[in-house]
Amino acid sequence: MSNLTPQNNPADDPLADLFTSERNAAGEQPVPLSRREARQQREAAEAASTPSEPVEEDATSDTAEPAPSTASSADPTTASSGDSSVSEPAASDTPLSGPTSRAPESDDTNFSAPRARTTTIPAFEDLLAEDDTANDSGPQPIHRGRRRALAGGEPPKRRRGRRGLIALIVSIVVVGGLVACAAVVWTSYEPQIRKVLGWEEPNDYEGAGSGEAVVMVNEGDIGEDIATSLHDAGITKSFDAFYDLLLAQPTQPEFFPGAYKLKLKMSAESALAALTDEANRMEDTFVIPEGTAEQDALPSIAEGTGIPLEELQAAAADVASFGLPAEATSLEGFLFPATYSLPDGGDAHAVLQTLVNRSFQALDDAGVKPEDRWKTIVLASLIQKEAGLRDDYYKVSRVFLNRLDPAQWESGLLQSDATVAYGTGNTHRVSTTDAERADASNPYNTYVHPGMVVRPISNPGDLAIDAALHPADGPWLYFVTWNLDSGETIFSTTQEEHEAAVDKWLSWMDEHPEYQ
Repeated sequence: MSNLTPQNNPADDPLADLFTSERNAAGEQPVPLSRREARQQREAAEAASTPSEPVEEDATSDTAEPAPSTASSADPTTASSGDSSVSEPAASDTPLSGPTSRAPESDDTNFSAPRARTTTIPAFEDLLAEDDTANDSGPQPIHRGRRRALAGGEPPKRRRGRRGLIALIVSIVVVGGLVACAAVVWTSYEPQIRKVLGWEEPNDYEGAGSGEAVVMVNEGDIGEDIATSLHDAGITKSFDAFYDLLLAQPTQPEFFPGAYKLKLKMSAESALAALTDEANRMEDTFVIPEGTAEQDALPSIAEGTGIPLEELQAAAADVASFGLPAEATSLEGFLFPATYSLPDGGDAHAVLQTLVNRSFQALDDAGVKPEDRWKTIVLASLIQKEAGLRDDYYKVSRVFLNRLDPAQWESGLLQSDATVAYGTGNTHRVSTTDAERADASNPYNTYVHPGMVVRPISNPGDLAIDAALHPADGPWLYFVTWNLDSGETIFSTTQEEHEAAVDKWLSWMDEHPEYQ
């Protein structure tokens, strides 16, 4: 195998810079020039061979083949020789026709070395030069994707709009933050916002109502008491609707004690007219609303039956005679709330026993075993006093049970205002003062004494009993009934959430001094 080492001086050869200055003995292939450089060399060669005077060009010059040369091609891989040297062509013998011209192959069949094949990837400058020849108006920029395609690479891949995605995410975060802020503001200041914007809902029903409801008017009840009883019974839409109507009367109406048959969802005017109509007064009938404490239930029984209150109180003091659980020290929790119509002539003990037996029946119907009656009634009485809306009963039950779990609430303090208020004798309210919550002498004070409240604090109905037996699932540790008219309650898991809910309740209380 012969070496392809040039014998002439590369500096004297006008085509020598198409190849590398050296070729090693192992047959290293020269690196070709870029197309721009090749074109520049071609133009220089043409300029050198063009005569100064016009010469008539032969008609066949475009198709004439150049004279044979062993080194005239820009593609050195097609040139070979059986000799050990390559002759030097004259610069003017054959003009360089371009990068596609070929030198004739050697007839030397003794050359046995395989011919090397190379693939040249044009450089960016080459592509610009090629584009120059296609457009006389000047160089045109080539898109990056086209450069890759021309250079033999894969087709350009479409890039995803990362900036657009980031912008979308930022927009979602911003909008979500605004919505969250709006929700917090609405939750904390809904009453004030409604009032300022005039979005307050009417606080009164329209018409004479429908269905049937019974309400008790007790001896000594004033307008506030009656307004509360009507609202609690579902007769009027709000406390204010009836109470404001009473204040607007030119003369104060007179109410007689007893049970009155009215309708549900009555307008305040319709309710007032019904209460002042003796035809609606029911004989030998009384009502014990759900959540009523014993001290408030006994006067209602006296009004409905005609039995003196003193006799009822004396009979109730004989706790052991009613068959209550051993832990009971009063009838509290076992005077089942309902409407009772009893025949005239019964004594105090018989009347009270009727209510106790009705309570046992409710517990039995709920599947409560006799030995579990006490603990069920204690929890149910607490739920009955603290819960507002129907669905909230089961959540309230869960909150108290979670607080009795040391793993969730280490102190074991239920911190129920209703229990504290009951211990002070204020059975008509659930709000308390700092001093009352700090009073350790109150055995019902669950801010000081851990664990379940010592005894029942009200007389619960069927719903509260069921909630005590079937609490909802949830992590809640706090709740506050922020609207005492509607019973709406906010449940929270963290202290921060609860404090926001308390602020909302305090704002509502400021607008309703009648609950103070």
